[in-house]
Amino acid sequence: MWKWCLILVLGVGCTGGSEDRTLCERTFEPYPDLISQRTRTNLNATYLDAMALYAKGDYAGARDGFVPFLKVQRADLTPYIYLACSYLALGEPYEAELQLDHLQRSNILQYDDQIEWYRVVCWVCSDQLDRARKGAQAIVDGPAHTYKEEARTLLQELTEAKS
Repeated sequence: MWKWCLILVLGVGCTGGSEDRTLCERTFEPYPDLISQRTRTNLNATYLDAMALYAKGDYAGARDGFVPFLKVQRADLTPYIYLACSYLALGEPYEAELQLDHLQRSNILQYDDQIEWYRVVCWVCSDQLDRARKGAQAIVDGPAHTYKEEARTLLQELTEAKS
């Protein structure tokens, strides 16, 4: 995303760049919407409605849709990843981490990388930087991982911040 600088016209410095964002804001990227294109049924209507809000960036509304859906529906537990990201976007990393715990206990194996990465993001956003560093290092040192580059970037930022 390009930010316009007033320096060209007014001789004023740039604002709104990545340096103005917190480490949490630079690290967190909501999980992409892979759900909204599903065929709507009576069973998934609440989930799809919550996903529509999530896709628009209305994370409070999405959260308010995911929570009741997960209370009554136990077959599809994938909303936990979106609920975790909604909580992260709302500045509630401890609640986000709890949702990742629920998803991990569900044994949906295709989310292992996401759980591991977003848990690191939770630690960043809750200022548990030593845990975040160790978690990111484990991702970088481990086998192929969906978020290896993100973890490498985070480690670099954590190292620069520590210096």
